[in-house]
Amino acid sequence: MSTAIVWFRRDLRLSDNPALSAALANHERILPVYIHAPEEEASWQSGAAGRWWLHHGLKDLSEQLLGRLLFRRGGSRETLQDLVAESGATAVYWNRLYEPAAVRRDTQVKQALRDAGIKVVSSNAALLFEPWEVQNRQGGAYRVFTPFWKRLLEFGLPKAGPDAAVRGGQLLAPKTLAGMRRTALDELGLMPEIAWYQGIADAWHPTRVGAEARLDEFLATGLRHYAHGRDLPDKDQVSRLSPYLHFGQLGPREIVAACRSGGHAAAEFLRQLGWREFAHHLLFHFPHTADAPLNERFAGFPWREDGAAMLAWQRGLTGIPLVDAGMRQLWETGWMHNRVRMIAASFLTKNLLLPWETGARWFWDTLVDADLASNSLGWQWVAGCGADAAPYFRVFNPVIQGEKFDPLGSYVRHWVPELAQLPSKWIHRPWEAPDSVLGEAGVVLGEDYPRPIVDLKASRQRALDVWARVK
Repeated sequence: MSTAIVWFRRDLRLSDNPALSAALANHERILPVYIHAPEEEASWQSGAAGRWWLHHGLKDLSEQLLGRLLFRRGGSRETLQDLVAESGATAVYWNRLYEPAAVRRDTQVKQALRDAGIKVVSSNAALLFEPWEVQNRQGGAYRVFTPFWKRLLEFGLPKAGPDAAVRGGQLLAPKTLAGMRRTALDELGLMPEIAWYQGIADAWHPTRVGAEARLDEFLATGLRHYAHGRDLPDKDQVSRLSPYLHFGQLGPREIVAACRSGGHAAAEFLRQLGWREFAHHLLFHFPHTADAPLNERFAGFPWREDGAAMLAWQRGLTGIPLVDAGMRQLWETGWMHNRVRMIAASFLTKNLLLPWETGARWFWDTLVDADLASNSLGWQWVAGCGADAAPYFRVFNPVIQGEKFDPLGSYVRHWVPELAQLPSKWIHRPWEAPDSVLGEAGVVLGEDYPRPIVDLKASRQRALDVWARVK
């Protein structure tokens, strides 16, 4: 009986899983494996919130595989070679990853296994198209989103593949597994020693069932409002599917299939899925952009150093209500509304003139959907130094943004409760409110809530002046 190893990474699902389906179709027995090797992620090892999610995602996948998902800790190449010897496997299957460190690692692993006479099959489960399949008219990589998205639509968005019919008889038998060295999930050290994650646990269900339920709920209640509602942070009209996509508990082709009858509203939502695709396209073709700006003019940009301002931003204590609301939502739930992400990022890079890399690192550690491609694209877009970037002179005014997208202040009242009693007129600019209004609301600026750590108008002009010198 031929045996194949299926190496799970960020494809924690049985549906639309090409590697798993191919292994099941071509071998009598499979050994599903997850290898924990954070050192191979180079400088972008998973953040704390992401590790929490991964722990629960692996637990869920193991249960779906009848408890026969084998965990190991160690180098991927060495571990797979050991598992081949232990199991007698003649082939190894996996789904591709596209981060620079993962590409280097997988290339080395593939070569080593093939040199040993082991069949290796890699597939695409994470994207609609491979990054090298989408080229501009000159045969190069796209750097602007709109023509990239039009090209994808010309290709036609692909449908989901079949579910993998995993039968207990095809999984390596418990008796065989019992004779192999096994690492317990808890031994991987993904869960934090201090239980700071209760807010995240209350907000999310990091399982395949949770992914399906969230998709169904969004299609039923949020999709028809998406075009307008996605900009309203106090409304539950966005998908919140990003962490499920990142960890592969839901595939992009599955989302496309589910949205096919949604009409114009679905088209607006799928365009956002296209941004995710564009982010991976950029990172694959310009791998340095995880750590450096795509626009080389920003390589020597005179960013400031201000530890106190950075800490205030991280804690949601900048004195700018919409920014603080977003940063507190992030800390409590591991997620932030995308409109507010742009505003908080603009405040950090434009008003505070702090490096986009420091913001990207904070998001990386605190977001449950932290994705290297999307994180890099988003921060460089806001900072004005990436592909299809917002011009550097575009500075989001958090007061105007708040009054436009959170006009009643509902979002701010929820996440910044010390301001909850302020009238809507002043909720986004409490420093301008009359003393009598502040008094009636029980707010003492500088005590109950901080005064702004920077003047919005003056700091915007400072940013423009710096940009003019760099340009």
